[in-house]
Amino acid sequence: MLPSIYNPSEPFTIGLLGGGQLAKMTAQAAYRMGLRVAVIEHGENSPAGVMTKLEFPAGWKDPEELEKFIQASDIITLENEFIDPEILDHIAERRYVFPTADTMRLVQDKYVQKQTFAAVGVPTPAFAVIETKQDLLNFGEKHGYPFVAKTRRFGYDGYGNATIKRDTEIDMVWRRFMEGEEPRPLLAESFVTFTKELAVMVARNKRGEVAVYPCVQTIQQGHICVTVLAPAPIEEQLQKRAQEIALTCVETINGVGVFGVEMFLTTDNEILFNEIAPRPHNSGHYTIEACVTSQYENCVRAVTNMPLGSPAMRVPAACMINLLGERTGSGIPDSVVEMLKIDDVALHLYGKKDVRMGRKMGHLTATGASIDEAFARANQALERFIW
Repeated sequence: MLPSIYNPSEPFTIGLLGGGQLAKMTAQAAYRMGLRVAVIEHGENSPAGVMTKLEFPAGWKDPEELEKFIQASDIITLENEFIDPEILDHIAERRYVFPTADTMRLVQDKYVQKQTFAAVGVPTPAFAVIETKQDLLNFGEKHGYPFVAKTRRFGYDGYGNATIKRDTEIDMVWRRFMEGEEPRPLLAESFVTFTKELAVMVARNKRGEVAVYPCVQTIQQGHICVTVLAPAPIEEQLQKRAQEIALTCVETINGVGVFGVEMFLTTDNEILFNEIAPRPHNSGHYTIEACVTSQYENCVRAVTNMPLGSPAMRVPAACMINLLGERTGSGIPDSVVEMLKIDDVALHLYGKKDVRMGRKMGHLTATGASIDEAFARANQALERFIW
């Protein structure tokens, strides 16, 4: 019989599959609530791993290390969606693990993900599985150019995506994904002409209680989210529609934990589902300073089946900006002194040892009386941050 989900009368350890910045901020929330944290990652001194004596650096693919990690943990969650569901099945024989393997099987494969949500009426772009080069040609003929080819698994921050602008580019895309040493199965999606990209965080516990966060606007650069504006500067009815879609997605997959749901706002004011992340999400960093309960605290509450905290904003507006690497070398910035002189700006550095171009090294969040004020304050801080 599995142990109870949470017994506050005894020391309790939450195990994190993954040790990156999302695990670090989840661990910080867990520590604040009096919980212990175990971290398993492929490598020593990960951002979350350095925070605990219960660090398992051989990773979850090492059976002995995984066994030690399971023994050290009372309940387990994850910070990335790329862990084999069979590993989650193995863990679930001994410990609760959320999201469950069944949930992960519905979201890891982006084609299955789209099928799952389209089946319950969630609006999505046109999509199709791609098994041959002719399938790409057929999709272009049916839905027009440009369209997007995506790897069905293991894609993030634009990795595994290709926009096909004309039929002459199909051979190149096919070779890129399907003719290497490890072919990567594809799906195709119609290209969405959007005015804004939106996101909503949803927390849900095992009892089915939910906390739906405000709809935010995300601004991408090179397929990487660089800025988040909270709340999204759109009409209230559109904000509510985005929240409804996000909640439907999480309930459809029986999700337990915290989930980031990304969407498009089209030129026709239609909201289309894009992707779901079954974990804390970049678009929810702002919740640490701007909301009553952060996404990270609600992640801990959700997977331990505790009551969820309010997702309401405690300030009128917030702006989060990612601090991306601008050089190669030490992960320690040259100076943060001038940035820290600006009021109502919070700095989060992830403690990564090395920096490289485009790598997420930290973020800053500014709050204000309006979106414009928060955005201006965040950019002023960014200008003073020196790598």
